[in-house]
Amino acid sequence: MGGATTNFIFRINLFGDHGFLISRVGKDKDGEEAREILTKLGLAVHYIQTDPTYPTGTVPVVLDEKGIPGFTITPGVAYDHIVLRGAMLPLLKQADCIYYGTLIQRTEQSRNTLYALLAEAPRALKFLDLNLRKDCYSVPVIDESIKAADILKINDEELLLLKDLTGIPGDSLQGLAHRVITTYPLKLILVTLGEKGAFILTDAGRYLYDPGYQVEVIDTVGSGDACSAGFMHCYLNGHSPEESLKFGNAAGALVAATKGGTEIITKDDVIRFMHEKQERISIED
Repeated sequence: MGGATTNFIFRINLFGDHGFLISRVGKDKDGEEAREILTKLGLAVHYIQTDPTYPTGTVPVVLDEKGIPGFTITPGVAYDHIVLRGAMLPLLKQADCIYYGTLIQRTEQSRNTLYALLAEAPRALKFLDLNLRKDCYSVPVIDESIKAADILKINDEELLLLKDLTGIPGDSLQGLAHRVITTYPLKLILVTLGEKGAFILTDAGRYLYDPGYQVEVIDTVGSGDACSAGFMHCYLNGHSPEESLKFGNAAGALVAATKGGTEIITKDDVIRFMHEKQERISIED
């Protein structure tokens, strides 16, 4: 079980928040199994729709010698056909944050549903994890997605790809991030750098960098999602951008040292790991 949104909501819940996944599975064995696994992972399935026609989405993942995943995104699946339902509206009205990406926008149906959901949650912080997957995005989708966001999470390779796709000028990752945040109405950009750590840039021009941790990498599936979840858990609970970055970076490193994206790693585990690495942090429950 995986996918960026599933990994993100799983981590957010482990850290003590209340996350809900909106998706759609097929009326098939995979769909039944997905619901069972989500329930075992502690995720509510109230907003997981069942499609009578399209199958449950699957994504074959192949790891290279460094544990870096390559994804093959299966087209024509149930999550391409998510619809807006009235039962979602109370949830959206009280949401503090909505997390979304570009993959869900590869079809008009789910893309329209996403923007309807965003419109129904005016007070929620909009967190975009760009997650550019081959043949699953376009420049207009990227542009509209960033315009709708308050916070953009992007990795170093995607930032360079964004430069190629849009012609945004810049000679360094920091320079590119600065150009993006001055071009779009963003409050903050979170850029993950793999083993080199991560940095954030705010709309006020504040740059904060946190170096990477030395861990034995099993695979990196879900590590970026854990970083996003760790960052947002702290940020939404009133911690400084610097503390939020440190916690998210540590959470991502710990997940890279496990197999898959849904191994149980608690908030206490992350804090203990940071203390072991002599990282000072003052995040309290």
